[in-house]
Amino acid sequence: MARNLQVEPLRTVHIEDQEVEMVERKGLGHPDSIADGVSESVSRALSRLYLDEYGRILHHNTDETQVVGGASEPKFGGGRVTSPIYMLLVGRATTEVNGEKLPYRETAIDAARKYVQSVCAHIDIDKQVEFDCRIGQGSVDLRGVFDHKAVLSNDTSFGVGFAPLSDLERLVLESEHFLTLKLKKKLPALGEDVKVMGYRQGGKIRLTVAAALVDSEVANPKEYRSVCDQIGHELTELAGKLTQREVTIDVNTADDPELGRYYLTVTGCSMEAGDDGSVGRGNRANGLITPCRPMSLEASAGKNPVNHVGKIYNLLGNLIANDIVRDTGGNVKEVHVRILSQIGKPVDQPQVASLQILPANGVQLSTVTAKAKAVADHWFEQIDTIPRRLLTGKLTVF
Repeated sequence: MARNLQVEPLRTVHIEDQEVEMVERKGLGHPDSIADGVSESVSRALSRLYLDEYGRILHHNTDETQVVGGASEPKFGGGRVTSPIYMLLVGRATTEVNGEKLPYRETAIDAARKYVQSVCAHIDIDKQVEFDCRIGQGSVDLRGVFDHKAVLSNDTSFGVGFAPLSDLERLVLESEHFLTLKLKKKLPALGEDVKVMGYRQGGKIRLTVAAALVDSEVANPKEYRSVCDQIGHELTELAGKLTQREVTIDVNTADDPELGRYYLTVTGCSMEAGDDGSVGRGNRANGLITPCRPMSLEASAGKNPVNHVGKIYNLLGNLIANDIVRDTGGNVKEVHVRILSQIGKPVDQPQVASLQILPANGVQLSTVTAKAKAVADHWFEQIDTIPRRLLTGKLTVF
């Protein structure tokens, strides 16, 4: 059956030509990102359990994790966590097959513990985090949809994607990756809870960075300031490699030395002291929060990777958009992709896949229409590879 693939002009000012642009990324240790990461790790662990036992991924959705902040008393040289962080795992899963009960709770909690431990180097997982699993049995109706021979959509929902990333978007994304995946290794005072907010006006960019510092790695306010200065210096060097625009970087602007106020933590994460987190309040499926671009409010993390279009279509939208830009050889400035499902219908047959394209100067839309449709068709034919790409880490959802 032919798919409903619609190509139309993208009637907008190209993102790079707009006067004002704003972009945000919440780092891996931000409470909302922790909630996303825990939800996704639980989904992947359950998927592997089901694959090992039954050769297929069974019905589950674990996209409702809540992080409730604890309490702490940070101080230069080392403080303490006085009340543990609480993590509530919520959702639905296949808990029993043919009368055989599955160890889904143990699997979920183990996956959550391992994820938090892998991200947060200074957290004592046994003493400073409390895990509570309240995952229950899924809906009979949804399981019926899932058990159909064809993979059928479990919801009437939409996903979106766009490409390419702007200078600012790429800079914000790479800045957070650099801080938490690279600089952290040589700067132990840098915690994992990092947020990067980017703002461009005309040709000038300003990044505001909130970086939690680990109190046991900082002896006094002078050392604290030195670490913040190093973060700014390192990011300035990185920015010079990613954009020709003028870039200003501000680090921990809420600090007030006269009042003794610093972004100092015991664990490197603000969730130690009352900062809560929820799935879907952070980065979208492309890793960014982009108010100047199309976005879906769907929380992708933790949703079933086989038939939950709230996850699949947001991933697919970005894959399609990026490949259209790549495969049209410079003939496209910007692509927006919007995909709508219908509950109970095959996931590879959306109600519509809308491809909005802004051609390069002097290029007619008709020149790239066939290629754009071919790219979208290819990805719908490959939609069953999404679960494997997720389980092997080739795709991320936040």
